[in-house]
Amino acid sequence: MNLANRISLIRIAMTPVFLFLLMPGPFGQYLGLSTWGRWAAVVVFVLASATDALDGYVARKYHLVTDLGKFLDPIADKLLVTAALVALIQTDGLSAWGVFIILAREFIVSGMRIVAAGQGTVIAASNIAKWKTTFQLIAIILLLLKDFPLSLIAPVPVGLIVFWIAVGLTVVSGVDYMKKNAGVLSEAPAGRK
Repeated sequence: MNLANRISLIRIAMTPVFLFLLMPGPFGQYLGLSTWGRWAAVVVFVLASATDALDGYVARKYHLVTDLGKFLDPIADKLLVTAALVALIQTDGLSAWGVFIILAREFIVSGMRIVAAGQGTVIAASNIAKWKTTFQLIAIILLLLKDFPLSLIAPVPVGLIVFWIAVGLTVVSGVDYMKKNAGVLSEAPAGRK
């Protein structure tokens, strides 16, 4: 287990901590999490998101790229973002349709990557997908903060606007992946082009 993979595992472990802080339930009420838990959840989410860049950097710089790392990294990312989006449906009434579109795209692209890997092909993240991820993370942070400190300047739902931009980029990047990698899903027998 190398350092990059350990960082990915830390990100996975931070996800339930984030959820507990954001949605403490009855037990958390005794700890006073209802007053400061959301702020702590934001800190955990930001730190966990930062580990994504860190594990990739460590893996490339020190030549620690492994099959386990290729498996853990996207799982860790998807668990964190999925947990945040689903929790925000419950806590803030975030659009279930928007979250569904984001999650559907993730399932579709992950499925294509699995099929491509079986054919010996790697589907790399496109620039549009990187923008999509950036907007998703910014939207989640803004929504968790309820647009603070921007809400002090003007009552504009910036987090919600950024969320819908992320949903739009999700659709565009999903279509882009399917168009560029349509051959992966051909009906040719596995292992043949």
